[in-house]
Amino acid sequence: MKTQIRSVGQVSALIKAGKTLLIAGDEKLIKLLPKGDWIAGTIPYFMDYKGGTFSESELFITELPRFITATKHQVYNNENIHRVYGDAFNHGFSIIIMPSGSDIHSAFALNCGKYHGFANKPLVGWVSGINLDKAEYTTPKVFDGKTGDELTDEAVVIHASLPTNKIAYVDIINIFEQGDTDELTFPVDGFLTKDVIVNGKRKKFAKYLESNKISLKQPLVTDSFGTIFNTSFQKIENNKVYFYAPVFSNTVYKIAKPIKDYVFEFFKQIPIGVSRKVVFSCNCILNYLYAELEGRPTFGFAGPVTFGEIGYRLLNQTMVYLTIEDID
Repeated sequence: MKTQIRSVGQVSALIKAGKTLLIAGDEKLIKLLPKGDWIAGTIPYFMDYKGGTFSESELFITELPRFITATKHQVYNNENIHRVYGDAFNHGFSIIIMPSGSDIHSAFALNCGKYHGFANKPLVGWVSGINLDKAEYTTPKVFDGKTGDELTDEAVVIHASLPTNKIAYVDIINIFEQGDTDELTFPVDGFLTKDVIVNGKRKKFAKYLESNKISLKQPLVTDSFGTIFNTSFQKIENNKVYFYAPVFSNTVYKIAKPIKDYVFEFFKQIPIGVSRKVVFSCNCILNYLYAELEGRPTFGFAGPVTFGEIGYRLLNQTMVYLTIEDID
């Protein structure tokens, strides 16, 4: 995996050399780049091999492998995002970036499980974000390098084709598990709620969280056929509870068990030697903050720190990575 923190000049040189790049960084830097085979999303937080990093003066790049046989760019809006799996190459993978808090972010998160071909082909990516200290006057954006377009409510995708002797896999590292707590369901799908159904009884969710002294660092967790998915808390405001991903009315959730040592728990779940096969990875901004990753080792992985991870679907408080392996 060729992942590096680089200057605008260095990244521009790679673009002009015809490299296929995934780029993360500050908006003003991305706007300086020449057109080419790249897509980008705004974010100033990264995982570097030396440790978690914050930078508004450099870009983080992931160079896709030379053995990729073809790429195609696609910009998706609410009308055509349902085609994202069907548009992928029959043998390859796709990387998607979408802006946090946008309509396309919501549409994908709520509906991707209903899209034709859902999860039949590898799809990974991230939700672009902002410097948290500038949240009041900054908007997350994505960029299509082919056109240079700057977008606030569309998703950009690079679909990549692989040679027949290689195959891509999507993997997720999730350190959370369900706690021995109440069963929680919600009356409607969405990114916010006032009410929760606790063991069959309807209650005010903000009051429930407060009275049970539940930390917002502990996500909601659901077990879907043996796979654990998190829904992270964003804030409580005016008696409404806001999430970074939607809750679904037909799903049973529990509050996650508390985590004592984030770094240790992540390290335990990383397969030995896997980092050598990783083509792309990203980690959640909440893991970055709660584990205090700035300046700390990041388990041999490198990539953008995100406002949401995509591993077929929208995820929270996970690390997502794509590996490519040889087929015997």
